[in-house]
Amino acid sequence: MADFHKAGLLHLKDGRILLCRKEDPTSLLILPGGKLEKGETAQECLRRECREELGDVEIANLNHLGDYESPAAGDENKTVKIELFAGELRGTPAAHAEIKELVWFGPRDDAALLAPSLRNIILPDLRRRGLIALEDA
Repeated sequence: MADFHKAGLLHLKDGRILLCRKEDPTSLLILPGGKLEKGETAQECLRRECREELGDVEIANLNHLGDYESPAAGDENKTVKIELFAGELRGTPAAHAEIKELVWFGPRDDAALLAPSLRNIILPDLRRRGLIALEDA
């Protein structure tokens, strides 16, 4: 069983994925989203977390892509389970709360900047399934 249970959003625009960099404890890029609260569904968590982290945005057309387990970003002795959803953001996302910056990550960007879950498990799986075309990530 994973130490952390999170919901994550895969939002693509112009061949790039919207990712976040938090203030602490790691500078690695992560998906928008966060930890589920008691009694909360992954979709409810994702909508709440995206409003907190990205500002005045709404998520449309959520589609469950899969569940992934990986070492946690910033503490690879712990594991994280991520329920991943594709979705469209309505509104203009901007860094809020604990998010330091938003990054549009593309094929020419350095995969070493990604959290382990993205670099080693999620993006390779999504490429293999033909859901993204990031060749160098």
